[in-house]
Amino acid sequence: MEFGTPLVGNAKRIMFLGSGELGKEMVIEAQRLGMETVAVDRYDLAPAMQVAHRKYVVNMLDGKALRALVLRENPDAVVAEIEAIDTDALIELEENGVRVIPNARAVKTCMNRLELRRTAAEKVGVPTTEYRFAESAEEAEEACKDVGLPCLLKPEMSSSGHGHVLVKSIDEVRNAYEESVAHARGKGKRVIVEEYVKVDTELTVLTYRHNFRGSVETRTLEPVEHKRPSYYYVESWHPSKVSSEIKERAKEYAVRVVEELGGVGIFGVEILVSGSRVLFNEVSPRPHDTGLVTMASQDISEFQIHVRAAAGLPIPSVKLVSPAAAHVILAQGETWAPTYLNLEKALEIPGVQVRLFGKPSTYEKRRMGLVLAVGDNVDEAIEKARKASSMILVK
Repeated sequence: MEFGTPLVGNAKRIMFLGSGELGKEMVIEAQRLGMETVAVDRYDLAPAMQVAHRKYVVNMLDGKALRALVLRENPDAVVAEIEAIDTDALIELEENGVRVIPNARAVKTCMNRLELRRTAAEKVGVPTTEYRFAESAEEAEEACKDVGLPCLLKPEMSSSGHGHVLVKSIDEVRNAYEESVAHARGKGKRVIVEEYVKVDTELTVLTYRHNFRGSVETRTLEPVEHKRPSYYYVESWHPSKVSSEIKERAKEYAVRVVEELGGVGIFGVEILVSGSRVLFNEVSPRPHDTGLVTMASQDISEFQIHVRAAAGLPIPSVKLVSPAAAHVILAQGETWAPTYLNLEKALEIPGVQVRLFGKPSTYEKRRMGLVLAVGDNVDEAIEKARKASSMILVK
């Protein structure tokens, strides 16, 4: 393999569709390998744009614009970093020779809850919550009766918990259905109605596929554990504290789903633990937000894994080098050009690092930064991360 030099005509070029904090870390890893980087997002000054060689502001749900941009840049690989992408355009580009990471079908499947659930539960056969599909308020009522109350309604396509509605009585279903589809990406009217379970904890099994000695190999990392007070990510820690038996079941389900999706790169497989039940939930076809902790816990982060796989490079082994935790820094209101207070106080804590993402504006609960902490054990790392993140204020 040959790797050239960026900006002089012979570099490998990689395009990131989505330029948030996950994209920023991937851009940095790609540049460490001498790759030329192109960052794309719907708004200007996104985190990855601040470090990429070139940037474009494009509505990636506009298939014509997306195709034109990819053809203009002619990248060696295209990485989907967010959900708001015209996946049919990705499939068409792939059919015409563009290399999509992990592959266009996997991206489309993972971004559609109904298709993903069919793939995992019906085709692969891994355990999930009970579920039904509905395309109207009347069908949603029948689905809720079948699944049992309380239950959850989720739109066919959305992200970060948008449109997730907890239903406790049949009288609430019609309004819940309307709220769910109102928050869907696009104009879809379909929802998934899921059994509501008491979640004891959640795992992300980071599972990667890469080219190794002439064939594609699938490997799993030590599961990341996390708990969400709502539908958005707040903190995660590594390694997880669940039993080895639960870890092995989680890894098995992750491998089965990821091998069905195919391609190369890292997948964030979300697993719910409820009592003795270990349940597949969802999967992202890229680095996962809970996996940000791997920047402190592993010798090779999830971002480097994804970029190396995209570049056709091997990742023969990944080591857990320290117990670690990550905790987000959230905005509490809406403003332009935010400032941050008490960074110096947080960094007085031994073993703490801070990542400020550089987003140009805030809104309620927007993720603006991250605290990473290492410790002699997971509990110590969690305590440090929580303490440091509580000090940093977004103004």
